[in-house]
Amino acid sequence: MNAVSPPVAKAPPEDPVGRYDPRRMAFFHFIFGRFFGKHMRAARVALWGMPRDYGARPLVVFANHPGWWDGVAFMMLSMRLFPGRRMFIPMDKAALDNYAFMRRIGVFGIEGGSPRGAVAFLRTAQVVLAAPDRMLWMNAPGRFSDVRERPVPIAPGMTRLPEMAPDALFIPLALDYPFWSERKAEMLAAFGEPIEGAALAAMDRDARAQALSAALAATMDRLAQDAIARDPSRFHTLHRGREGMGGIYDLWRRLRAALRGERFDPRHDTRQGAG
Repeated sequence: MNAVSPPVAKAPPEDPVGRYDPRRMAFFHFIFGRFFGKHMRAARVALWGMPRDYGARPLVVFANHPGWWDGVAFMMLSMRLFPGRRMFIPMDKAALDNYAFMRRIGVFGIEGGSPRGAVAFLRTAQVVLAAPDRMLWMNAPGRFSDVRERPVPIAPGMTRLPEMAPDALFIPLALDYPFWSERKAEMLAAFGEPIEGAALAAMDRDARAQALSAALAATMDRLAQDAIARDPSRFHTLHRGREGMGGIYDLWRRLRAALRGERFDPRHDTRQGAG
């Protein structure tokens, strides 16, 4: 007689609110800050695109998705600019399995490309946005997309989210990582004009997707003008990384400046302010 195989246990549902650990969040914010300083020049927010007082209500920050650094950008911006709020981020479940520690800092897994995954995401997002001190940060396209791509793609889950969270405020966030005059890239960001969740929910889904795309594109286009100007004075600098070549070459340059009685400046273009 063949043995009956025991039923396969289902994985427990995502519970980002219950798993959230503020101490770990603070610790990894410190770790990511050090990592950022080693690999990027500066994190800057356009002066016109600084966040405002949005009141006591849940927020959805929907951003473009230009690169790998987006998750680091979310963490740095949320910790520095929204200290009284808890950040939550959806992430592809297969990718999240490689970074299990992130589940304790507000990241939750989603199963992309399936109706079941879309429903699970919306239910989790609804739980996350049930309290006024929480924020949901999302890459609206649902895939990597170039900053020049127009219209800005909007994933179906992003389009349906206002139906689940009409009380939330939806805020576009433009991200860009241009190289200016130094060997490391800049992290540039700007928050656009917020949109009422109820106003989005009242639209049909096609109109809603167009509204989200247009709001994000307008924010991205304005940030692009500041990126082209390469002027740090247009930005509020949140975090500075190491500048110069580093290593033996910069040590030699530092010694040479000291022997000449000069102030050592590690930047390639000393005419451009660091911000």
